[in-house]
Amino acid sequence: MELEEFKDILNQQLATDHLYRTEEDIAELLSKKANPVIAKIRKSLWFEMITCIVATFVFGYLGISSKYASIQIYFSFFTIVFIPYIIIIFYLLRKTNQISSNNFSVKNNLQSIVQLLEEFMKRNLQFTMALIPICFIFAFILGFNEKHPIDSIDQLIFQYKPTISVVWLFAILYMSALSVGVYYFTKWYLKKLYGNYVKALKNYIHELEETA
Repeated sequence: MELEEFKDILNQQLATDHLYRTEEDIAELLSKKANPVIAKIRKSLWFEMITCIVATFVFGYLGISSKYASIQIYFSFFTIVFIPYIIIIFYLLRKTNQISSNNFSVKNNLQSIVQLLEEFMKRNLQFTMALIPICFIFAFILGFNEKHPIDSIDQLIFQYKPTISVVWLFAILYMSALSVGVYYFTKWYLKKLYGNYVKALKNYIHELEETA
């Protein structure tokens, strides 16, 4: 047999190989490809959950132990905010665990996880950006109404004696710089934890849909 004929036969066999695969074969192949990526997503979710739990306890402690009413209210508020966030992450963890327990709907489960994670990343970014002005205004109101004197702030005002226009200019510049920094950091953070893995899962699903 000539070398060119052998190559033609081999290419034809590879091109038609997917026609003999059953749905179970495709599900098993998809599972093998996706499992390492899913494992990394689980690690990311566990990392976020543990971080949120630790932050919740720290904020709760600061809310209880501080002598300033403004700080107590501020950190108690964020203690409450973190609780639904932890519940959402726990839900995503449960969804990722369903993949290995139901091999006959692997593709559907992966598509569901991709959609959930994409929505989670989108809402996470929106929520983070919305919190910036909320936190700033909330902190300003609480600080303005704080009855107990805060020595460090009082000394700063006494030393520099800033005018109202200077205070507003500083606030606007601070808010702008903080918003830009938080936006790009959050985009990078979400891509690092989930975005790259979601892209890989979408590629696997697309490959297997072509060979199905």
